[in-house]
Amino acid sequence: MTMTTTTAARAADTGPTAPAGWTRHPHRVRWATLALLVATGVLYVVDLSASGYANSFYAAAVQAGSQSWKAWFFGSLDAQSFITVDKPPASLWVGGLAARLFGFSSWTLLVPQALEGVGAVWLLTATVRRWHGPVAGLVAGAALALTPAAALIFRFDNPDALLVLLMTAAAYCTVRATEVASWKWLAWAGVAIGFAFLTKMLQGFLVLPGLALVHLWAAPTGLGKRVLHLLGAGVAVVVSAGWWVLAVTLWPGEKPYTGGSTDGTVMDLVLGYNGLGRIFGSDGGGGGGMSGGTPGSSFGGTATWQRLFSSEMGNEISWLLPAALLALVLGVVARGRAPRTDRARASLVLWGGWLVVSGLTFSYMEGTVHPYYTVALAPAVAALAAGGGQVLWAQRHHVLGRLGLATVLASAGTWAFVLLHRNGTWVWAGWVLMLASVALATGFVVTPVRLRRLAIVLVLSGTVVGLGGTASYAVATAATPHTGSIPTVGPSGAAAGSATGGGFGGFGGTRGTTGGTTDGTRQAFPGGTGTAPGGDATAPATTGGSGGGFGGEGASTNTELVQLLQDAGTRWAAAVSGSQSAASYELASSTAVMAMGGWSDDPTPTLAQFQQYVADGEVHYLVSGGGLGGGRGGDSDATKIQEWVAANYTELTVGGTTVHDLTQPLSSGTTATS
Repeated sequence: MTMTTTTAARAADTGPTAPAGWTRHPHRVRWATLALLVATGVLYVVDLSASGYANSFYAAAVQAGSQSWKAWFFGSLDAQSFITVDKPPASLWVGGLAARLFGFSSWTLLVPQALEGVGAVWLLTATVRRWHGPVAGLVAGAALALTPAAALIFRFDNPDALLVLLMTAAAYCTVRATEVASWKWLAWAGVAIGFAFLTKMLQGFLVLPGLALVHLWAAPTGLGKRVLHLLGAGVAVVVSAGWWVLAVTLWPGEKPYTGGSTDGTVMDLVLGYNGLGRIFGSDGGGGGGMSGGTPGSSFGGTATWQRLFSSEMGNEISWLLPAALLALVLGVVARGRAPRTDRARASLVLWGGWLVVSGLTFSYMEGTVHPYYTVALAPAVAALAAGGGQVLWAQRHHVLGRLGLATVLASAGTWAFVLLHRNGTWVWAGWVLMLASVALATGFVVTPVRLRRLAIVLVLSGTVVGLGGTASYAVATAATPHTGSIPTVGPSGAAAGSATGGGFGGFGGTRGTTGGTTDGTRQAFPGGTGTAPGGDATAPATTGGSGGGFGGEGASTNTELVQLLQDAGTRWAAAVSGSQSAASYELASSTAVMAMGGWSDDPTPTLAQFQQYVADGEVHYLVSGGGLGGGRGGDSDATKIQEWVAANYTELTVGGTTVHDLTQPLSSGTTATS
């Protein structure tokens, strides 16, 4: 990597705690980085298929994309493209391509997520190393890999894994751009943010203020050029984010209904359900979903600055958050008189902007917010803790640097004690981590400056101890299979023990069990256990930290019904209320199932539209029941459709499930049992 630096900048690149040999032998850095990436891969990949299809909602969309290029492009829930998922499709594109290349399975669904995690760790390590040296880079990468939210999401099929990778890539490109005032690198950062938008819409834009500010402030060129660079990057964002929106809007033929919207358009989804609806709650607009942060693991708890430290969010992201915030503030103070182009301060501005904007958004948003969203904070937390610590180490000859670094080290172990004690998990380990971190921090403070090697040992030991709490929860998270819509972190039963676990009480979602059957489907237990059917036959009988889900996920997929759907021979084998129920049937039968009402209350299809589908012979069966889709009121479209079907078509009982045959009107058939 070639770049123009001052002598001081080159000295900083080696890192204050780096052994001198690392400067002369860069291959040592490469081997250390490789070891970190291999360890991360092992953590994220081992026993990955134990989670089956994890989130059946997105798994069904990946399966559909492997069967139809149109479904792949739109992010449709079914291969016949009746309705899309409630997110843009970029993350589904990755899974769909993997399934086309290697066949659809739990492994091809989840391994890309794990690889995205390894990629994010690699990019963060490289980014922090450029401005803080190799040791800080390795510490940042390890801290990201060992964040419980990361160990959860990089082993799961939600869009957040790709989102984190793309935002980290944007940060790397911004760092490269700021080093030499390169408009090209900044444009690539814009492209990465654009595709982050195509992964999870407006959440991908939360890092923009930090990225823009660091280039505007620290790039080594005139103000005019810096502004032009930002304008060019803005164009790159618009183009890379807008091409898909424009293509969907101008699509000339039949296209699926955009799930989560009120009118079937992508822009309504952007500004409503996935935009203002998330910030302000249901009044912000949007179709599907529920809002109003209910305390517990299902949602993020009360909107307050304490949200990130409390309940499930605290378990997922806050282990190093106090250390990161302290390092940010103290590091900025320590570099207060540095030149405008100072890289250490620029790094703190970049990651601090990322953390503050995203953190405040998650803390105060009134709409739907799940704890695992906080994985988007993990790169910033890791980079600040490591990079800010390096800045303070460089100032160890002064009181601010010495006491500041000691405070950062002690805060990590102390907060680990609070979290472990609060959750009743490994309380003894919390005591060990707190006492050890305080002792090492104190030892560093009283160690004479001339004893540099001893100081290095104490700081590195304090760093390892500080990572102990987050590492324990990350490993426990990776060792626990997860299914459902709202996965949680930690060892099996930990969340339930701390009163933070379990689905949506009113909708039958509980932290529960699934039964693996020999035919590769999963049977639901009475009461809607909220676990995802459709996993492989080797899936375990318990899901521990799955966090529950919606009642519709418990839809029965017995072999008789699966066979009936596979023999249907129509465009959609069946229709059912709710995307979760439709996803379960699709995964079990590999057929297209119409999700009436989408995820929650999408206004599609209307009764008239469904009657036309039936008249055209495009839907063979209607499966009674289902979950959430079409709204929960008696006057919803899905309810009207089911009432109309019950009054006009033959009823079958298939393996205990009520099914109506839409090719057999009551005038030519009678109620039957199969």
